[in-house]
Amino acid sequence: MAYYISPRFLNALAIHITKNYLNLPQVRMPLIFGIHGRKGEGKTFQCELVYGRMGVNVVHVSGGELESPDAGDPARLIRLRYREAAELVKVRGEMAVLMINDLDAGAGRFDGMTQYTVNTQLVNNTLMNIADNPTNVQLPGSYDETPLPRIPIVVTGNDFATLYAPLVRDGRMQKFYWEPDRDDRLGIVGGIFSPDGLSHGDIATLVDTFATQAVDFYGALRSQIYDEQIIDFIHRVGVENVSRSVVNTKTPPNFKKPDFRIDHLIEVGNRMVVEQRRLQEMGLVQEYNQALKQRKSGRSDGQGLHNDDDYRVYQHAMSVMVPQAAGGSNSVAISAPERPPQPLISDTSLPDEVQQAVRNLIAQGCRVGMEYVDKRRFRTNAWQSCPVINGDDEVQALQAVEQCLADHGQDYVRLIGIEPSNKQRVLERIIHRP
Repeated sequence: MAYYISPRFLNALAIHITKNYLNLPQVRMPLIFGIHGRKGEGKTFQCELVYGRMGVNVVHVSGGELESPDAGDPARLIRLRYREAAELVKVRGEMAVLMINDLDAGAGRFDGMTQYTVNTQLVNNTLMNIADNPTNVQLPGSYDETPLPRIPIVVTGNDFATLYAPLVRDGRMQKFYWEPDRDDRLGIVGGIFSPDGLSHGDIATLVDTFATQAVDFYGALRSQIYDEQIIDFIHRVGVENVSRSVVNTKTPPNFKKPDFRIDHLIEVGNRMVVEQRRLQEMGLVQEYNQALKQRKSGRSDGQGLHNDDDYRVYQHAMSVMVPQAAGGSNSVAISAPERPPQPLISDTSLPDEVQQAVRNLIAQGCRVGMEYVDKRRFRTNAWQSCPVINGDDEVQALQAVEQCLADHGQDYVRLIGIEPSNKQRVLERIIHRP
């Protein structure tokens, strides 16, 4: 299978690796090359293709290895792997790199709930120290005066803004944002389906039909095309006989070439997109997390069992979740306090249910906010905030909501409610879809 290497990616990574092995006069180059971008765009796979083409030896470190119950182990591991790569250069006489996958997942700070451990501090400090002294990397408890060859470090991640700022400064890390353009996607998808006889026009149709999908979507799509044959095989041999037919068998099953017609690919791809949307719109994780927070706060009935109302977190427009008053015995989801119904604001184009939702939030003493996201980033849940709505004036709040909707008519827009005492969200509701 002929995989595609993006020229932009190849040039950026090859320049960094080569430059670190050159002795350029009075040129100080960063040791770390950081490749970041949204998930599923093939950052790691493109790196592997470049390494293979250049004949570079690779020593890997996973982001999951950057934490340990024993303080200091991850930092020692990084130094050990770096020296291992240096030994490969000495013994084989070939270039080598140290590659750390998903660095932000192992050493990043995503929110206030992310634990910041001693290992996180030591990992950051170790990487900075190696970047500043790449030829003098020692293991704890020993010292070797022999200078090491300079080994470039390549790290990947989704959001390097979560990393320690001094680590990602330009003198230590060169950043490369990887977002394949249409030509890159055509080449990558063409490589994925190269054994299947799709024409260039079919590849272009497939890429344009699912233009917002990440690169890994197309690999998963090709994999699902085989599902029809596999289920036929399971039915043919019987579910109870699958194990003996595929494990340690001298005659493994053979499958004929699946149906790779473009209309069939689009049909299967649309089914995958539907499943993605169900995952995005379900939002059960917020409900479960809120329930866990309520459990930790000790709110339960007299028998130690939590009320069903503890799990009603995100309400419809007519009700919001409010915190239990001090000394109360029950936690309930309630609607706006009983009062004579007030007429909705007449000089606004907002739907009645949106106006009522804003009224309910203000009546409960919650702050009202708005967030928006474009079609491409909707599936990554990368929301951005509209200007803050200050105060509890209903008219001003409704005008701010209406202005946000007018400014972002081509985006997803959602209304949020924040309980001011604990800064927790009590409502997230999408009120506009492009």
